[in-house]
Amino acid sequence: MIALTILLQVVRIAIPYLLAAAGGVMSERVGVIALGLEGLLLSGAFGAALGSYYGGSAWAGLVGALVAGSIVTTLLAIATLRFRANQVVVGVAINLIVVAATRFFLRLVFDSSSNSPRVPGFGGEGAGSALMGSVMNPLVWIGLVTLPALGWVLYRTAFGLRIRAVGEKPEAAASLGVPVQALRYQGLYLAGALASLGGAYLALDQHQFTDGMSAGRGFIALAAVIFGRWEPVRVALACLLFAGAETLQIQLQGAQLVPSQFVEMIPYVLTIIALAGVVGRSVPPAALGRTE
Repeated sequence: MIALTILLQVVRIAIPYLLAAAGGVMSERVGVIALGLEGLLLSGAFGAALGSYYGGSAWAGLVGALVAGSIVTTLLAIATLRFRANQVVVGVAINLIVVAATRFFLRLVFDSSSNSPRVPGFGGEGAGSALMGSVMNPLVWIGLVTLPALGWVLYRTAFGLRIRAVGEKPEAAASLGVPVQALRYQGLYLAGALASLGGAYLALDQHQFTDGMSAGRGFIALAAVIFGRWEPVRVALACLLFAGAETLQIQLQGAQLVPSQFVEMIPYVLTIIALAGVVGRSVPPAALGRTE
């Protein structure tokens, strides 16, 4: 029973990582560096809380998350694809803008500097248990199947072949009549939608939006993309590994066997170790960061 509880906790923690990492894979497969995942998670969470609060249902929250994610993705697409700005700088700027914007609108809409009121979510009190709450949450199932499904799309469909071609050899793809820029826009908006759903999960699972609730998950998801070498199934396993580290952190905090400052470092130390282990062996898409 304890093992099942821990496994359930790992899965619940992994969902935002899985959805954000799926967005990261798609973004980087079309050649756009996914440094904005943190901002997409946070905007999706705020949009979900806003939609759920005013729409009165978790489904309205999902719509709100997708709308918020599409707004942020539009800013990202205009800067990187239309004006060809440095993608690292744009990604950092997007994250900073979203942090500031969510704080501003949190104060404006909910008259609070820390969190929103309680909003409807999936599962909730009527679920009876954490297990049933997870089973009743469609975002859990979406998160679990997204990366395997993305792997199938990338390697088993004509759309996926074009996406990989755009990220590896855009000049060759263009010479064969592939609309490179259009595919980059499509891939970027799909990436934004997936990452914003990860943010929606955070807000709807906790039934509120909290300032800065993405808490670095977007960066860990990006680390999972690199650690998984841009292969969706490997990326999914990396997300589960990082979620396991966070679960261990929570369990150790409860046991109070180790000073809390050291316990809180566990997921981030694991991220550094994981990335250090793949430096020099992990080969990104050849056109990553190039939109000319």
